[in-house]
Amino acid sequence: MVVGDIATGTDLLVIGAGPGGYVAAIRAAQKGIDTTLVEKDAYGGTCLNYGCIPSKALITGANLAHEAGHAEEMGIHADPVVDMSQLRDWKNGVVDQLTGGVEKLCKANGVNLIEGTARFKDENAVRIAHGGEGQGSETIEFEHCIIATGSRVIQIPGFDFGDEPVWSSRDALEADTVPERLVVVGGGYIGMELSTTFAKLGADVTVVEMLDDILPGYESDVARVVRKRAEDLGIDMHFGEGASGWREEDDGIMVTTETEDGEENEYRADKVLVAVGRSPVTDTMDIESAGLEADERGFLSVDDRRRTDVEHIYAVGDVVEDTPMLAHVASKEGIVAAEHVAGEPVAFDSQAVPAAVFTDPEIGTVGMTEADAEEAGFTPVVGQMPFRASGRALTTNHADGFVRVVADEESGFVLGAQIVGPEASELIAELAFAIEMGATLEDVASTIHTHPTLAEAVMEAAENALGQAIHTLNR
Repeated sequence: MVVGDIATGTDLLVIGAGPGGYVAAIRAAQKGIDTTLVEKDAYGGTCLNYGCIPSKALITGANLAHEAGHAEEMGIHADPVVDMSQLRDWKNGVVDQLTGGVEKLCKANGVNLIEGTARFKDENAVRIAHGGEGQGSETIEFEHCIIATGSRVIQIPGFDFGDEPVWSSRDALEADTVPERLVVVGGGYIGMELSTTFAKLGADVTVVEMLDDILPGYESDVARVVRKRAEDLGIDMHFGEGASGWREEDDGIMVTTETEDGEENEYRADKVLVAVGRSPVTDTMDIESAGLEADERGFLSVDDRRRTDVEHIYAVGDVVEDTPMLAHVASKEGIVAAEHVAGEPVAFDSQAVPAAVFTDPEIGTVGMTEADAEEAGFTPVVGQMPFRASGRALTTNHADGFVRVVADEESGFVLGAQIVGPEASELIAELAFAIEMGATLEDVASTIHTHPTLAEAVMEAAENALGQAIHTLNR
């Protein structure tokens, strides 16, 4: 039995409670706007529940176990045993704490929370279908709406996530045992993060990638450091191959691949993880009923206030075209959209957006590469500091990689940075701040950095670009 449709109204309706949606809802409520947030799955979205947070928790556990078992050089001898079930429970506890916090924060700020799936009736109303038999539905009329429905993993032909041996990234993060043999389809950041994690947990990992290297979009010398470390961990990598199918064998499964020339290869495995990217979720809401149209890939077009073609409907996060699929970008966009709804003169105008990859070693990037700077008409000057010359890096026994700073030769303004090495995800923040504030190489180089720290490598890279580095040879 289905309960009849009821109708309510709200000033702002936010669809999706991920990092873009819940942040937008809280900021709008803080501005005194009557705000309703609808979520069909779990507060915090993919990031908190099935992506950023659980993956970093699992990476932390794998790193701890691997380092404890490989510290003979320091005189430390151990043979750690990983209880995957307990590690998963700990990881889930971290997730539950954060998602529960999101719900509490929304309620504390006066956001109205509704569980269900939203579909547009027209440009001023949605119908919310509540889950479960007899739960019914309701119509919500709104003055403004923010679409923050995020993205989903991409499936490829021949690999159905419903099949037990085929893993999505979400399945991999829920594993309570480590497969003896794991084939990973895709050498992007998700594939490489999980490849290194499961290799450290004891799996025999094979990566197959259609392109000629891992981590497409990153400079070759950055990817090279990560690839070398992956090889040291025993990860077997094959390039120029696309996964074409799999079949069951007596002792597991056989994954088949094919090259552009039609050459076929086979790899034995117990599980196959498909990590070839994500696509926007815009096909579940009947957006056409609101006068919206996604492009052929499913993305929505927005302006610098994050308004769609229907002026009172906004879109933020992974559903926005030409925007990196990053949780921190979604949050910033959510704040911009909410504040614009509140009548404030805001726009999404960040000078540069940092990004991080939690491989071993980590990668952190922001702004322009040297090639980008040249293409933009700058005359770039580049400074670099290897971590092998960093006292703090050596004391952590993680000295692979470097910090590179790109600046405009004439003005000295910092244009970009690439870091591959220990704690790169944290170190990149200083250079993102430098770009946002219009800092110069001299500003960064003349700022006293604590010794001994990894952050000194940032200062030394700036000094190197100025031709006055002390702890590395000047270019």
